[in-house]
Amino acid sequence: MSRDTLRHKVEQLLALADVEIGGNRPWDIQVHNDRFYARVLAEGSLALGQSYVDGGWDCSRLDEFFCRILRTQLDTMVKPRTWYFDALKARLFNHRKPSRAYQIGQHHYDIGNNLYRLILDKRLIYSCGYWETASTLDEAQEAKLNLVCRKLDLQPGMRVLDIGCGWGGTAKFAAERYQVEVVGITVSEQQAKFGKELCRGLPVDIRLQDYRNIEETFDRILSIGMFEHVGYKNYTIFMRIARNCLKDEGLFLLHTIGGNCSVTRNDPWIERYIFPNSMLPSAKHVSSAIEGVFVLEDWHSFGPDYDKTLMQWFRNFHENWDILKEYYDERFYRMWKYYLLSCAGSFRARINQLWQLVLSPKGVLGGYRTPRDVMKQKNHKEVSR
Repeated sequence: MSRDTLRHKVEQLLALADVEIGGNRPWDIQVHNDRFYARVLAEGSLALGQSYVDGGWDCSRLDEFFCRILRTQLDTMVKPRTWYFDALKARLFNHRKPSRAYQIGQHHYDIGNNLYRLILDKRLIYSCGYWETASTLDEAQEAKLNLVCRKLDLQPGMRVLDIGCGWGGTAKFAAERYQVEVVGITVSEQQAKFGKELCRGLPVDIRLQDYRNIEETFDRILSIGMFEHVGYKNYTIFMRIARNCLKDEGLFLLHTIGGNCSVTRNDPWIERYIFPNSMLPSAKHVSSAIEGVFVLEDWHSFGPDYDKTLMQWFRNFHENWDILKEYYDERFYRMWKYYLLSCAGSFRARINQLWQLVLSPKGVLGGYRTPRDVMKQKNHKEVSR
């Protein structure tokens, strides 16, 4: 096909999302390289991201651009040439097996603690904040941590397992505020090293360890932003390991991004450049994995809060670029801008969700009363006065 034909085809697709090539609205795109049209039509979302990082096109509000194309489901209308082969590989092979457990840590989390210090909140919490009453990123993350600890009904002296503990901020918060003992595990060497120093002097043990190697018993378990790295072939294994590590009267809080549809692989661009061997679970995936293993006590969905969190991360990233560019090049800037803002757009479009589940081994006698309901009742009474 000629260049004009290819451009016209892309223009027709984008028009469905009210996006124009060469338009002057914030979500319109400016194409700098005519190869863009053939690449995107042949390779879909992978080429879209690669072309952006290469400087082939620009958009002043990537978050709004992605909200529109995802809301219109344009991503499902362009299938890359390798789609069927990639889908077959995802079904045949377990890319999240133990031998690959540390790959995500090396690729994503070990690229520089200074980067994360300048992007994240003061505790280095790399997951969705809780913005119901918060106005800053620090407040949103503290509110999230308090919500998690209250949902788990942490009591002094309890022993807690944090699966995917990051840089140790959650473990430190729980140990200091709720007087519990915490074992935190991560597959990132940099996170483990930082977390050990951060939690020095506290009853916190940060380990470089895969979840499949835990063989201890705990009063409570939490996992925040790690389940996305487990993979659909391992969801049931993950849940059974968590159950084996939890006392019969214990509680397990799972905090994870989720997708509206069951898939067997991640977005190709995110998979290759940001989170290798990762994928988003669906509600069906999660429900199937916990069946016969846990009793579901609570399922809390607050995906729009991740939009706010990601936008704040990008502002921090952009405002600190003069410092970061001493260590990272312009392609890295474009890659992370694309990553953070495309993800923000996906939550704004309600394509991606954020879930917190509270699970118990045998069901809480008398019923589980979620803390957020108590908070809403209290706020309602105060407003009614």
